[in-house]
Amino acid sequence: MRIDAYFTAAEVDPAVVDGSTVVVVDVVRATTTIVEALANGARGIYPTASTEEAVKLAASLGREDTLLCGERRGRKVEGFDLGNSPREFTREAVGGKRLVMSTTNGTRAFGVGQEGVRLLACAFTNLGAVALEVAGDEGLVVLCAGREEHFAIDDALCAGHLIKRVMEAASRTHGLNDAALAARALAGSRKPTRAFLSQSAGGRALVAIGLGGDLDLCAEVDRHHVVAEMRDQAIILSGK
Repeated sequence: MRIDAYFTAAEVDPAVVDGSTVVVVDVVRATTTIVEALANGARGIYPTASTEEAVKLAASLGREDTLLCGERRGRKVEGFDLGNSPREFTREAVGGKRLVMSTTNGTRAFGVGQEGVRLLACAFTNLGAVALEVAGDEGLVVLCAGREEHFAIDDALCAGHLIKRVMEAASRTHGLNDAALAARALAGSRKPTRAFLSQSAGGRALVAIGLGGDLDLCAEVDRHHVVAEMRDQAIILSGK
């Protein structure tokens, strides 16, 4: 297995993505929220790059069983049903619903990764499930959403812990790019904690707007044993 990591979507080499499994990481908060929603019974999540696109798609799917979800600058988009706080995505709120989601960083990364043979969502909350799912694949691309097209240390830490676990589970690995090596080294010295996440730019921004409580859930490792996979424009539970 070859493992390549990218710290922002803008860095992705299309040639590497083609033929590889792609795993998108946006710890604070899109992939954490996606995992939480699916674990709590959401039928599927449709990521969109813009709020305008989200509104149009939700209308076409039918608003009776579709929720509009998303944020800009961390706060819920005006007129949307839910924001991007994983604590909002309870079974009571999302069970049986389709979710159309637009976030600043994470949902855009899914668009970049669609050339891969598979496209999965990873957070600390489903880290072990994803590692086991991809350990037998020939090529793995770990795509960090980053923060506003810049490096995000929270995503890099999650990427590093995923790479460590994959390497422990895989029968063989035959190469990591420099970003994958750096992420693995970071994971060797740091564990995911609320304290660590609160020092990141994304974490500080959440604390500043009163949503620092999200970081407790974002830092919870293996909260769910679910694999979230994108198929036909929707992210669903793998195997369904």
